[in-house]
Amino acid sequence: MTLKRLSVVLLACLTLSACGGVDPNSPLGQRKAIFKQMLKAGEDLGGMLRGRIPFDGPKFAEGAEKLDALSHEPWKHFPQVREEDHTSAKDNVWQQQSRFQEMARNLESATGELVMTSKVQPYKVSNLGPAVQKVEDACSACHKQFRDH
Repeated sequence: MTLKRLSVVLLACLTLSACGGVDPNSPLGQRKAIFKQMLKAGEDLGGMLRGRIPFDGPKFAEGAEKLDALSHEPWKHFPQVREEDHTSAKDNVWQQQSRFQEMARNLESATGELVMTSKVQPYKVSNLGPAVQKVEDACSACHKQFRDH
């Protein structure tokens, strides 16, 4: 009898723990996945500029293009009305949508400029650094206003 109860309790615990995840097909799941990809791409670019990763010009340019493409994607996964899922987005996203969209366009513009800068050869960290900083600043500004840390 104890084994049967233990099995039922274990099954219940496993079932409940599975409920805590985010549906990868939900708007929240979609944008989280995109933001994670953006973070990885941005960290690689910053790592090359700061010496944590060996600098490779063509890989840098490829990473800039990837980041630019990704920067246009997450916004379509913010529904017009806040979803019920636990999200790091503040209510301001839905209350100040025009400002949120403006900041999204700022990021897209900054990543576009980064792509253009990364096409200039020879590759120079002194040219690329300010463009990466502009992207980082755009991310940071939006996080400060719209993300609940």
